[in-house]
Amino acid sequence: MEKTIVITGATGFVGKKLCLELFLRGYKLRILCRSMQKAKTMIPLPVDFIVWNGKDTLPSSVFEGTDGVIHLAGESVAGGRWTEKRKEKILESRTQTTSQICGAISQCQNPPPVMVGASAIGIYGDRLNESLSETSSAGSDFLARVCVAWEESYQGFKGRLVLLRTGVVLGHGGALEKMLLPFRLGAGGRLASGDQWMSWIHLDDLVKMYIFSLENPSLSGAMNAVAPRPVTNKEFTKELGLAVKMPAVFPVPRAILKLVFGEMSSILLASQKVVADKIIAAGFTFTYPGLAEALRSILSPGGKSGCSVFSSYQWLPLNKEAVFKFFSQAENLEVITPPWVNFKILKMSDDKIKEGTLIDYKLKIKGVPASWKTLIRRWSPPNEFTDDQVKGPYTIWSHTHRFMELQGGTLMTDEVIYKAPFGPIGHIVNEVMIRSDVAKIFNYRTFKIHEVLPK
Repeated sequence: MEKTIVITGATGFVGKKLCLELFLRGYKLRILCRSMQKAKTMIPLPVDFIVWNGKDTLPSSVFEGTDGVIHLAGESVAGGRWTEKRKEKILESRTQTTSQICGAISQCQNPPPVMVGASAIGIYGDRLNESLSETSSAGSDFLARVCVAWEESYQGFKGRLVLLRTGVVLGHGGALEKMLLPFRLGAGGRLASGDQWMSWIHLDDLVKMYIFSLENPSLSGAMNAVAPRPVTNKEFTKELGLAVKMPAVFPVPRAILKLVFGEMSSILLASQKVVADKIIAAGFTFTYPGLAEALRSILSPGGKSGCSVFSSYQWLPLNKEAVFKFFSQAENLEVITPPWVNFKILKMSDDKIKEGTLIDYKLKIKGVPASWKTLIRRWSPPNEFTDDQVKGPYTIWSHTHRFMELQGGTLMTDEVIYKAPFGPIGHIVNEVMIRSDVAKIFNYRTFKIHEVLPK
């Protein structure tokens, strides 16, 4: 029997990955979103989208007869300086939405039996070297007060409730993305003394933990969602420097952090040595228990050091043979590429694409003409193929397309591993231009494919 899960915050850093994993496991998804267009672009799956601004009363029919709720929505605490207005928004985005959801569920005749909700290790405040478990007392600073009020707002839910107190999430994006550029430019370093403890978790493990909490009926209450090996900021700085193969010798004084970020600097300076004993005792196993292996998986994708990754997925209402056939015809790639790229195939070494085929084409990057030659390195119809740039503007560009039949159609996933030329300058260009341009191209493709695929 298919199970339906209601999700908030689905278009966020954690939510997008979680939606894909739930879909892969056969769940039906009902997504509450603020913008239908954004949600359909970010989550191109056959799911139900319900527009909700997070404030208005929700009808109980949204949750009636569903099998669970995953609540991720909340204003980013690191999105800007903490003015009084912003602090109010941070608090209300958590407590108000949660109260509305619990209120709607309380009116259900057949309510969802489980809710897995987001919380944060910020609830513990600044605790120096103290080991913090779920039974540790709450702190008294702004974030701690927000987390206390946040968790209290869940109490209107009468089913099984699991609250994941999450640490710093490491993945392609999020907090790590903001840290990377100075480290890749050789300007990274510890924050203040560097003695403050950082409790972190790999994105893959956090997503796995949400599903584990949803499916494990013995779990309830607060759970620390952190890796089992916290590190000091000094240790984190050292490992990140090693991962990007750059020295990390430029410390940032506490006074500078407070000047630049104001009260928000507490996110960077608070010491929280959080333990994950409760979730481990429940049988959860971490894919990335140690920081070095976690950073290596993110910063050396496919064993290629210094590369960035862009990932995309899309479900299509056709069998995978039909979808694979469409993408194996070179002329179709021109059709689904945005016109501003001016993508044109010039010649191919074979009549039909196969392993070893070389394809020459031209395109424009920010209006500048460029030539490109691609090698089909791996060809495994109708499941996957990989094309690698052998001549072109990038130091590395490797694009893997995968196809999987799922829920009456085909889930197509794309992974692009790339590295811009010119060393540190290339990293700056990636931050300023490349990543957003790649995202625009794939977003265009998401909608264009439905127009041109055979019905």
